[in-house]
Amino acid sequence: MYRYACLNAISPIGLERFTEAYEKTDDVQAADAILVRSANMHEMHLEDNVVAIARAGAGVNNIPLDACAKKGVVVFNTPGANANGVKEMVFAGMLLAARDIVGGVNWVRESAADPDITKDTEKEKKRFAGSEISGKKLGIIGLGAIGVLVANAATHLGMDVYGYDPYISVDAAWNLSRSIKHISDVNEIYRECDYITIHVPLNDSTRGMISAEAIGMMKKNAVILNYARDVLVDEDAVLAALDEGRIARYVCDFPNTKTVGHKGVILTPHLGASTAESEDNCAVMAVNELMDFLENGNIRNSVNYPPCNMGRCESAHRVAIYHRNVKQMIRQFLDVLSYTNVSNLSNTSRGEIAYTLIDIEDNLTDEAVAALGAIDGVFRVRVVH
Repeated sequence: MYRYACLNAISPIGLERFTEAYEKTDDVQAADAILVRSANMHEMHLEDNVVAIARAGAGVNNIPLDACAKKGVVVFNTPGANANGVKEMVFAGMLLAARDIVGGVNWVRESAADPDITKDTEKEKKRFAGSEISGKKLGIIGLGAIGVLVANAATHLGMDVYGYDPYISVDAAWNLSRSIKHISDVNEIYRECDYITIHVPLNDSTRGMISAEAIGMMKKNAVILNYARDVLVDEDAVLAALDEGRIARYVCDFPNTKTVGHKGVILTPHLGASTAESEDNCAVMAVNELMDFLENGNIRNSVNYPPCNMGRCESAHRVAIYHRNVKQMIRQFLDVLSYTNVSNLSNTSRGEIAYTLIDIEDNLTDEAVAALGAIDGVFRVRVVH
């Protein structure tokens, strides 16, 4: 029996996928796996029985990835599961920036008691006039699941689309409309585009990438959209540019005391993936990832361990070994298992972290498990099957 715990509310559509072999527990420390959305896990102690964490969403800055990796805890996320919800919010943000919809709505609400509102509407509507997004240039930084959806949809709205992603995947490239201009210099987006939307993961190289220097290249009518992570943008530089009239709007899904109420800033309360469909999709993907990992040892969409897929085990036993990516590890594993035949083996790595699955034809002895765990550089040994 496998046990799982939820640190946040997880869609029942996903939880219903767990079979009778799974039991939900309110005791996180008794769980084999944890499902989480936004709960901060950086200060959380995890017992040794916890082997996996699944984030029902894309961002994992609330999880201590390196510490989990060295403890032999695989962290999953659900890339693309909420992509459509975020895509739709990006277009909502563009429309809010292009046309003063919010100002118009507020004027109507404030004029509710006006007996001449129909007549006054015709006089006042020019105050809220804007421009159309058709024919404008849209620059997309990051062509992952969300970026590709935004790019393709924008072409159907008549926009001229520029895409930048030096690490674009083969799948994303295949799914990208041929009309998108795939550029190699992000500065071209800064110089040419009317709308700039960012869809990259947060790491040391992307933190603050929309910098004062980048903003200094932009058009005076430029609109920056941030539905990814707040700290991807240097907000001090953005606010200064707005105050000086060097850009037109900043649309962001992450309110804070610095940006709330600032002229030229349009904020939404982290609504990007807040749809029933996105929450269902993320939960389903997270549960599927956990089940395949717990039952078969396979890793798909992990952010701290390499991918690995050996299907279902048809041999007597399968052992999973979490370890450092150093020389001679496989030889040491096979020396310990020399008493039996190895029917299948997979070794994958990501930077300093490696993961090995081994299927053997005889029983896996307690002595063998202990010997594998005693090898220098091994974080964890788990008997999968």
